[in-house]
Amino acid sequence: MLKSRRSLVALLAAVLVAATGCGGGASGGAQSPARDDGAAHHDALPQQFKDSGVIRFAGDSHPPYRIVGKDGTTVTGLDHDLQQALGKVLGVRTEMTVVPGLPAALSGMLSGRYDAFNGPVKDTAEREKQFDAVVWMVTRTAYLIPKSGSSGVKASDDLCGKKVAAVSGSIVQDQVVRLTDWCVKKGKPPVEFIGLADTNGTILAAKSGRADAAGMTESAAIDALAAAKDDFTYVTQTDEQGAGVDRLAMLLPKSSGLGPVVHKAFQELFANGEYDRIMKQYGLENVKVAKPEINTAAG
Repeated sequence: MLKSRRSLVALLAAVLVAATGCGGGASGGAQSPARDDGAAHHDALPQQFKDSGVIRFAGDSHPPYRIVGKDGTTVTGLDHDLQQALGKVLGVRTEMTVVPGLPAALSGMLSGRYDAFNGPVKDTAEREKQFDAVVWMVTRTAYLIPKSGSSGVKASDDLCGKKVAAVSGSIVQDQVVRLTDWCVKKGKPPVEFIGLADTNGTILAAKSGRADAAGMTESAAIDALAAAKDDFTYVTQTDEQGAGVDRLAMLLPKSSGLGPVVHKAFQELFANGEYDRIMKQYGLENVKVAKPEINTAAG
């Protein structure tokens, strides 16, 4: 009887091993969407990235894209998750260095210190002269308004003659210029722009009364409201005021040859559902694009 029981156990073990080896078991179906070894795209990487095994990102403080920890180096948020997913597809590690704003990121990439910057930054023909731009989302500009302030801003029209803080050199600075043009054409005073290093600084400027509003992407404004809904409200710039819908991109120096490869990796993230999952996690379904594109501004 004992011998028969041992034989039965051995038979069941053999069946289980065979089933696992077929690749059709539960463990095979539970793998993450992006491939662990990055074999599908790793071979297409420029040699320097194959040798180093890492892509170095620059990133300033810009929730929900990048949330910098108290130590000043730990970064979480959408950008971190997206970079991890891209690294998995490409079969390399990703690293992020915190920098004080867009100019530092751009100059750092051109000097070879960093390999990529994920903005949110607008895809423009001027930038495409030096960088490949992989477009992966759109946005509108929003202005965060302190509820405790006395600015009286109830709509974007009310920003004429007000002080607006935003990140220097950012997409929002361009939007403020368009809004100012609209104000002047309507016979209203221009917007006074206050350029700062990062989004956290712009929020603090509005909260302290240094500025009447903090300009940022609408997704950043939604994130800020989630954290302090009792402190702020926000208004959005209209199409008449030059807003439109801007295309945001990841920038990579053309000289590195990395741009087209990262574009292909983005296509895989769109195809395997990882892009949708990350955007849903951060509540950004309304600014998704149907597919990633590269260098759309130069025409």
